Amino acid sequence: MPQSRIVERLRKICLALPEANERLSHGEPTWFAGKGKVFAMLDDHHHGAEHVSVWLPQPPGVQEMLLEADPDRFFRPAYVGPSGWVGVVLDRGPDWNVIAELVRDAYVHVATRKLLRMLEDARQPPPPKTRPTAARKRRG
Repeated sequence: MPQSRIVERLRKICLALPEANERLSHGEPTWFAGKGKVFAMLDDHHHGAEHVSVWLPQPPGVQEMLLEADPDRFFRPAYVGPSGWVGVVLDRGPDWNVIAELVRDAYVHVATRKLLRMLEDARQPPPPKTRPTAARKRRG
């Protein structure tokens, strides 16, 4: 997949989250949860990295689990790796459903309560539209 399509696909996943926004940080597209913290950062061969990847903050223990499960797909990124972030290789045909789940998990990890409520509300199906019954029509 061409690099521009990788970035666009990642962008679409990130910006689908409530109040997510994109800004350049350290010369790379970076996504923020509202006015708050970073939940995804593109690594486009930054500092000579071998792959195009995304760096994601994860809850304690997740980084180790992913690195152990698939060290060819996941890695400990420079600078933020010691804080539990995980790097995910994007230019080797990733499972984009897994990428979307990991991005969502990273967002949940840093989001405010307000954003978490918005995310939960977005997942709930809308209430069914009720039609007035004949009895209610007659009373009105």
